[in-house]
Amino acid sequence: MIYLLEAVHVLVCIFLILVVLLQQGKGADLSVFGGGSTQTAFGARSATTLLHKLTVASFVIFIVTTVSIALAKGTVSTVMSGAAAKKAAATKTVPPAKPAPLRTAPAAPVAPAAPAPSSTPR
Repeated sequence: MIYLLEAVHVLVCIFLILVVLLQQGKGADLSVFGGGSTQTAFGARSATTLLHKLTVASFVIFIVTTVSIALAKGTVSTVMSGAAAKKAAATKTVPPAKPAPLRTAPAAPVAPAAPAPSSTPR
């Protein structure tokens, strides 16, 4: 059943892409030197065309198949759930490590200082 649903979904995706690409843009008849020939510039829309109806219908089918596939697979995770788990793991408090005890070198024996020469005459 899920394979049939996915096949319908792929076909609807391809059909939706083609129908959207076949439609003419709203301001497609506008020219550089004075506006459109049959359309008013950004004015009232003409009657709904067959391509527009096909676009809306295929969009509704696309949404229905998308939701149906998600519910059929039973997946609850989202793209953001993985990011939230990584953020929670990164902010997890870790107790600080104990610093290693400092080792000091044994003190070298100090030689007695030589007597300073006296500055007084004898």
